[in-house]
Amino acid sequence: MTSRYVAPEGGLPPQTQLLTGRAIFTEAYAVIPKGVMSDIVTSFFPGWEKTRGWVLARPLSGFAETFSQIIMELSPGGGSDTPEPDTQAECVVFVVEGALELSYDGMTHLLSEGGYAYLPPGLAYSVRNRHPKPAKFHWVRKRYEPAPGLNAPPAFVTSDRDHIPNAMPDTNGVWATTRFVDPHDLRHDMHVNIVTFQPGGVIPFAETHVMEHGLYVLEGKAVYRLNNDWVEVEAGDFMWLRAFCPQACYAGGPGPFRYLLYKDVNRLPALGAMRP
Repeated sequence: MTSRYVAPEGGLPPQTQLLTGRAIFTEAYAVIPKGVMSDIVTSFFPGWEKTRGWVLARPLSGFAETFSQIIMELSPGGGSDTPEPDTQAECVVFVVEGALELSYDGMTHLLSEGGYAYLPPGLAYSVRNRHPKPAKFHWVRKRYEPAPGLNAPPAFVTSDRDHIPNAMPDTNGVWATTRFVDPHDLRHDMHVNIVTFQPGGVIPFAETHVMEHGLYVLEGKAVYRLNNDWVEVEAGDFMWLRAFCPQACYAGGPGPFRYLLYKDVNRLPALGAMRP
């Protein structure tokens, strides 16, 4: 069965391929097209076995500030019993190919394609691929920012297929968002949602806001307005948008355009130096 989501294939392009491509890096945004996610740009991580990852975003001067996003590939038997070295880090796991076992609090959960998990800071968990084919998942990490009177939210496991997308107002359902947490739950300081546009759907204005974004295209294609540029994107591409980068899009193609969206939310802006 073919996955509805697109994940990196690895490998290397032939020596005859032209160098011209769609990769873009600016002070306001970046586009990492699927074609550059080859074997030579993968990373290996301490504590993980039979695993490699494509690092899409990391806190870096002039790039992402609030989060890290990695596409992890677990070979059969691969995984980790100590995946997270940072006790302040929360994360979301979203499976795009194959299946994996996620264990915490004495329970083991099987996450297949579309499986989603939120894991709060300080939680001991493990990730294993006990299947004969590779498993690939997005690992979105952020240092949790505590707020007075609020505890960190609990861990949970769900799936894309178990949620009905919420249509945006006055769009006749052509623009919708799959929300995995209540946006009014102020315990959460990040949202990782799925946005869906039907063919011809648009963001009809240039969004300009304080939230930083990571967007990974799961399905379909579109033309995205990023700052002053129109950029064509397709399934397997990743976009980073810094805070206040103007953004809009037109969805194209015969099927839905869907992307996994990260944003930081629900906290007052820090004044002066960044909080530790």
